[in-house]
Amino acid sequence: MSVGALRVGLAGLGTVGGGTWAVLTRNSDEIQRRAGRPIQITAVADLDQAKAKALTSGKARVLGDAMALAKDPEIDVVIELIGGYGFAKEFVLAAIAQGKHVVTANKALLAVHGNEIFAAAQKQGVMVAFEAAVAGGIPIIKALREGLTANRIEWIAGIINGTTNFILSEMRDKGLPFDVVLKEAQRLGYAEADPTFDVEGVDAAHKATIMAAIAFGVPMQFDQAHIEGISSLQAKDITYAEQLGYRIKLLGITKRHAEGIELRVHPTLISSKKLIANVEGAMNAVWVKGDAVGHTMYYGKGAGAEPTASAVIADLVDVARTLTADPDHRVPHLAFQPDALAKLPVVPIEKIESGYYLRLRVKDQPGVLADITRALADSQISIDAFFQREPDEGEHETDVVLITHLCKEQQMRDAISRIEELPTVLAKGVMLRMETFA
Repeated sequence: MSVGALRVGLAGLGTVGGGTWAVLTRNSDEIQRRAGRPIQITAVADLDQAKAKALTSGKARVLGDAMALAKDPEIDVVIELIGGYGFAKEFVLAAIAQGKHVVTANKALLAVHGNEIFAAAQKQGVMVAFEAAVAGGIPIIKALREGLTANRIEWIAGIINGTTNFILSEMRDKGLPFDVVLKEAQRLGYAEADPTFDVEGVDAAHKATIMAAIAFGVPMQFDQAHIEGISSLQAKDITYAEQLGYRIKLLGITKRHAEGIELRVHPTLISSKKLIANVEGAMNAVWVKGDAVGHTMYYGKGAGAEPTASAVIADLVDVARTLTADPDHRVPHLAFQPDALAKLPVVPIEKIESGYYLRLRVKDQPGVLADITRALADSQISIDAFFQREPDEGEHETDVVLITHLCKEQQMRDAISRIEELPTVLAKGVMLRMETFA
């Protein structure tokens, strides 16, 4: 290990990679004062070598093969900004095997393969730092791993995907359908050409999986997460929720449960009076409840070149500061000591408890609401609020919207099955979960 500059190899010079080069170059003096030594990107790897050479202007070696960085004895730390599950995993494991520390922004890689990667790093005595993997420039990993370490974390709820939050904000503000707003989001660069991971909740579930592991000291369990996206959400439900005093947000939620932990991503009704309900546009926010500190919230840009680069470089500084520390006395990757991780299962969605929003298309005739409330009562579900939309002139059907008190999901599903069998109910109901975060 060099006693001078920390020598860094950067794999991937896309948006975040370019931002990392720019911020580290611009703020090098300030960063050195904080790290206690210079931090220099001495080599970069990208398939587009011409672009890489133009960006680095001869100040770093340019390679076409990222694996060469992992094996280069002149590099102390590698930054993985390649993305995906395949080659990125091989690259990270190869770097660890060579005794190199790793900084990554790859939430998908960690959520799916993190258990294997952290075990390899522990064996080699190296660090894997990943602040940039969740919520971009918001230092939520640092807060959970270190700032809140005295707390028993009770729950986390996060708006952790800017694309979906932008879409939901536009749908609410303009009353437009999902498909129209998605095209606008793509035009503005908020959504990818293939937005599936974002709009179907997969990206948020990757991040929620990582936060759950750190909050509760459990292994990564992405394959157990319950995931629902926003692609089937209708503008009318956003409007109806607003009339009842709620906003709909795509939340990543993880909670302690009597039988394990909850790990879920889905559209959620939240009171419009709550701070997180008023996070608009492409911004992110993470709300954490600890037993000692109470409620804390972390807000900021969840993506973008320099916000994410801010987190990448913060990890580099952490590596520089702790290189001389005994590996057994560094902050553990998942906050808890590796041999103290709990084997808590993820609770099936049917067993979670929530309030519910239910919209039903019904015949406009007397007795309809009585039949619906009777079916809910048979499942021991009570109603908190409801309204029946006045039908348009000449129409003989309308929408009934209900908000329930807390109940188990299985109770709600059973009740909806009975309600949909009523002759006065004309279509499948729309059910959304509601959280009070009391």
